[in-house]
Amino acid sequence: MKRSNSRLHGNAPDSAKSALMIVDMINDLEFDGGDQLFEFANVVASNLRRLADRFRSADLPVIYANDNFGKWQSNFHVQVDHCLSNDVRGRSVVKQLVPQDSDYFVLKPKHSAFYATTVDVLLDYLGIETIVITGMATDICVLFSANDALHARPFALHTPRLCRRQLRASLDGSIKADTASSQGRYS
Repeated sequence: MKRSNSRLHGNAPDSAKSALMIVDMINDLEFDGGDQLFEFANVVASNLRRLADRFRSADLPVIYANDNFGKWQSNFHVQVDHCLSNDVRGRSVVKQLVPQDSDYFVLKPKHSAFYATTVDVLLDYLGIETIVITGMATDICVLFSANDALHARPFALHTPRLCRRQLRASLDGSIKADTASSQGRYS
């Protein structure tokens, strides 16, 4: 049975066993290598939109964990607006993943969604046992978040292949999206 929390104004689920975490997909992609990531990010966003819709339809929480881009006075909604209103490379990606009123969000200062954020408190409050972690980039932020969820906390973990993208730096320093499947405990 769901707990009721008047502080949440009835906007989001108060209790669930599973949650979807979307890592760093609210992104303007205006950085070196962003053009190479764009094509793959659009495909991931399309798949991820469908997955997020399924979670919402099942009344399961969707949590956006996004980089604060070194802006300590930033605001998640300002980041979304920037990516949607300005002529930025990542606009079509973000348009597919516009957060809903029922979604949660945290800004993260480093790679992991858990490091120095309120994610632990939120997941504990919701009673989450299983996290589905998705987003960019599997070899950096998704990896660090998954590692923290799996090894430092008591969560079961899934990372759907079609809803994540890995980056690799080549010898010449350019960033390339890796389409190979990940190894380890990813599903």
